[in-house]
Amino acid sequence: MFAAACPSRVVLDHVTSKWGVLVLVALADGTQRWSDLRRRAEGISEKMLAQTLRTLEGDGLVHREAQPVIPPRVDYSLTPRGEELVAHLLPLFGWVVDHADEIVGRAR
Repeated sequence: MFAAACPSRVVLDHVTSKWGVLVLVALADGTQRWSDLRRRAEGISEKMLAQTLRTLEGDGLVHREAQPVIPPRVDYSLTPRGEELVAHLLPLFGWVVDHADEIVGRAR
């Protein structure tokens, strides 16, 4: 993991990016549409959401399913590998939420 050429660094970058982790944790609640994810991850641009979802889909963590309807509808969900990953992320996310005010307040 510490070697510059280690593939785990690429995966770690995708998973722990600002938006990657938020999208993954949001999908822990179940299948969601694009607009749902955009609303939940406040501040994310359309371009960044598209890029993040493409990356996580390419990594095999997120499943994209386009519905053949008009207007177009696309649903996103976690793959089994994504569910396994999120099971590890949720305790970390909970810890961060529990301690964020104290840590950020101390930093000021």
